[in-house]
Amino acid sequence: MAASNTAAAQQLKGGTLRVAVLQELANYDPQQLSTVNFHVIKNLYDSLIEYTADGKPEPSLATEWMIAPDKTSVTVKLREGVTFHSGAPFKADSVLATLQKGADPKRGKNVFPTMSVVKDWSAPDERTVVINFKGPVPDRQILDLLQFMIPIEAKGIDTVETVPAGTGPFLLVSRAVGQGLRMKANPNYWRPQQPFAQELVFTVFSEDASASAALESGAVDLIYNGSSRSAVRLKSAGYQVFTGPGKLVQVFRINSTRGPFRNKSFRQAFNHLIDRAGILRVGYAGLGEVVAQPWAPASPAFDGSYNKSHAYDLEKAKALLKASGLSPAEMKDWKLLVNGSEESSVQISQIVQQALAKAGIPIELDVRQGAEFVTALLGGDFAAVFGAVGNVQKFPSRVATNSIYRTVQNPILKDPHPHPAYVAAIARVDAATGSEAEVKAAYDNLNKVLVDEAFAVPTNSYEVGLIVASPKIGGVTPEIDNLLVARTIGFK
Repeated sequence: MAASNTAAAQQLKGGTLRVAVLQELANYDPQQLSTVNFHVIKNLYDSLIEYTADGKPEPSLATEWMIAPDKTSVTVKLREGVTFHSGAPFKADSVLATLQKGADPKRGKNVFPTMSVVKDWSAPDERTVVINFKGPVPDRQILDLLQFMIPIEAKGIDTVETVPAGTGPFLLVSRAVGQGLRMKANPNYWRPQQPFAQELVFTVFSEDASASAALESGAVDLIYNGSSRSAVRLKSAGYQVFTGPGKLVQVFRINSTRGPFRNKSFRQAFNHLIDRAGILRVGYAGLGEVVAQPWAPASPAFDGSYNKSHAYDLEKAKALLKASGLSPAEMKDWKLLVNGSEESSVQISQIVQQALAKAGIPIELDVRQGAEFVTALLGGDFAAVFGAVGNVQKFPSRVATNSIYRTVQNPILKDPHPHPAYVAAIARVDAATGSEAEVKAAYDNLNKVLVDEAFAVPTNSYEVGLIVASPKIGGVTPEIDNLLVARTIGFK
């Protein structure tokens, strides 16, 4: 496969790659692994290691890694000859600074929960980093940490939200908030003959239909992270559609610190109020699978039995609503936040609104656009909202990298965490390094706690980072998280 890819790559041409995106960028911090940032992270930065599409670890900024026999540490050797965009050499000090940021509850964002198993770190020399763990850690969890760790230049840590500080294949040229951004090829990039494109131009479209029209008119070369429904239509019209291994799971996120959602029985009713099959069909054109847990089917914690035991059932939902003891007025005293810039979010929110109406709970939709929605989502300014979660095909406790599932510094649920049973279940998974039975018991316990606490109700897996491209585009590389990897893309 590698030889075939190389041969194909030699036939690709450079130029300006024009990409349509549907959401405004939040910032340039690679530790904020939100879907709104997916199109820039792997173009401005590199990880310590990468995964192939089937989950095999490969060297990147780390050339090798040695996990200690007792699984309490990992030694990482760093690549020579790499420079940051500033021109500064890539060395161990920046990896240490990145680890320090990730371990900071105020700055670590999505990386912070992953750092919970880390005790400390050191650099014996400028090309070596040693990470020590609080106890034995499963191999896959260690590899996930290395893949998730994206080095930021040490002197750029404090300003990384507004000024990129990576080693990636493209350099930022300019950004117009709400409109898009422009990058140029990094002339000092360490991977030979990459990137192909001399320029990378992102344009933000407020509507999926507008992005599709731009592709069909030739104004852009590809659409990144558009809707499944549009992808199906465009494929039938002769455009290329690329899906990847990094499925997301759509989750009905509940702020259990507000209004009727403080009541557990009321929250549990949503396990049966959600018409998952309808959401998959209407919102995602059937591309994906129904799930009642936050795992893709490839996850070791996936348990399909929950799809039956917690399926849409209006009578079960009504029984739980009655058991809550809440009055009809209390049950409807909230609004469902909706991403008005995303057609699928509007559609699936309307499905829930209709189901609630059948249960005697009329609610209003709080539709917000663009940055206003993102601010509310990331800041926890909502009672309930649909939002995707990632890392669902990796080590199960990685789910805690997503804001609604964070065990500490949770932007929605705050500290102290209102669901200590969930926090304990995540810790139990992290500590399960013994027998297969011990590991399975930890996964089973986490699943039971998730449906019992019901502060997040998964609905379906779906394609994120869908790429719909002109027939003249080649070299699209699948990425384990479905982030856009533009360095391998060129023109036929």
